[in-house]
Amino acid sequence: VQLQASGGGLAQAGGSLRLSCEASGRSLNYYAMGWFRQAPGMGREFVATILSSGNRPVYAASVKGRFTISIDNAKNTVYLEMRSLKPEDTAVYYCIVQREATTGWPEEWGQGTQVTVSS
Repeated sequence: VQLQASGGGLAQAGGSLRLSCEASGRSLNYYAMGWFRQAPGMGREFVATILSSGNRPVYAASVKGRFTISIDNAKNTVYLEMRSLKPEDTAVYYCIVQREATTGWPEEWGQGTQVTVSS
């Protein structure tokens, strides 16, 4: 599967950004799609995931209430709406595919998209 992420950029603290990730190459029915991120000098960490059915979104505690994940099966695209951004949200965000919507390590990774939040 190929995962093409877009939508990263620069935002001020308190601002918003929307990430998109389009999947191609095979059906992702019965899988989950989501996002991990990697801040400078840190390891990759789970952000959010959702089943292809659109059910059971799961969020990291650090983003819950500020980020919203959604999926459009007709477009094979997953979205991450990020609001109330904080400087600590600065990271490279990676689109991922999982067997289930969990915080566990993904099966597939897309290329990253940079998100930078200034204070």
